[in-house]
Amino acid sequence: MLEDLKQHFTLLRDTLGRVPDEDWCRQYHPDLSPLGWHLGHCIFTEIFWVREVLLKDSSRSEALKALYVPELSPKPGRATALPDARTLSAWAQQVRQEHDTLLPTLLDSGPDHRLLHDAFLLTFLIQHYAQHYETTMYIHAQRLGRTATGETLLPALSARPLRTDAVTVPTLRYEIGAAANSRPYDNEKPCFTVRLESFDIARQPVSNGEFLSFVEDGGYDRPSLWSAAGWQWRQRHNLDLPDHWRRDSSGHIYGIDADGRRALAEDDPVYGVSFYEASAFASWAGARLPHEYEWEAAKKDGVLGGDGRVWEWCHNPLHPYAGFEAFPYEGYSVPYFDGWHYVLRGGSVYTRPCIRRPTFRNYYEADKRHIHAGLRLVWPQSFEKA
Repeated sequence: MLEDLKQHFTLLRDTLGRVPDEDWCRQYHPDLSPLGWHLGHCIFTEIFWVREVLLKDSSRSEALKALYVPELSPKPGRATALPDARTLSAWAQQVRQEHDTLLPTLLDSGPDHRLLHDAFLLTFLIQHYAQHYETTMYIHAQRLGRTATGETLLPALSARPLRTDAVTVPTLRYEIGAAANSRPYDNEKPCFTVRLESFDIARQPVSNGEFLSFVEDGGYDRPSLWSAAGWQWRQRHNLDLPDHWRRDSSGHIYGIDADGRRALAEDDPVYGVSFYEASAFASWAGARLPHEYEWEAAKKDGVLGGDGRVWEWCHNPLHPYAGFEAFPYEGYSVPYFDGWHYVLRGGSVYTRPCIRRPTFRNYYEADKRHIHAGLRLVWPQSFEKA
């Protein structure tokens, strides 16, 4: 597991090496920090939990909080506060080397602290690196979407009819949530059972070709398909395509991802859509988004195809399960039980295996579309907690 931590640090550091040093400190999207901030924040997080919390030594962490504690560091100010790329990289490498020596000692004979039980801290730090790695890939896509120039000669995306291939999940009691010994995040616990009425869930996520059919049918211009909040958002921003789609001079649609421009395959899952867009598409299709309990039950039953390629919006906000306990700190989940953050399940092509599990709960506000998020349809039924 110590080696796993080292590898996740290296993976994150290497994503920054994909760009010139000066781009480490640039903000390419208002909802995303500069690339360098993510590396610094992950190293600060190690320092905080290892040194301040476990060893009661805040001499290193205190001075870093103003920049690397998100609540103390508004995103627009992070770029100018970051050290240059060489300084940041050297400092990060030094701290990691120190912790490679320190952590085995703590795990073997450190304080009797809950963080060290069953190697929870290591798992927590590995997952933290994994989440920030994924975010840096979103930044690369935003950077390339803003800096790419010149004409694009790529095959055009073609519309496809809506697929109605679905699987029926029967009325039963299902177990939701993760066991404590799996070292999940706090909002995945505790396990409970829920009675779900039978529902039909699409075998595959909505594809690029299907979403283009929605676009070409005027889906972005029909207020009847949108919630009141969604339609206000649509009018305010005047959007008519997913975030990662572009039109060339001929009106042909292509995509932008972390590797640059690419042709969009009709059958690949669409991504770059907000909760509002996903909900409008579901309404257009005569369906709805799944509740996260339905998604998890279907995943555990092994009936979902194509999952793990895009995060999939669910129709419910993030909420605490009965018996929820914040750990290791309130800031990971509690502030997001606000009714504004909707759950996404599954994972994207950038999601690391350590968080690619049926119980993992991602969450974003309804208007966020820079993420690798799409949707899967459910044909209406209801659920009732046991």
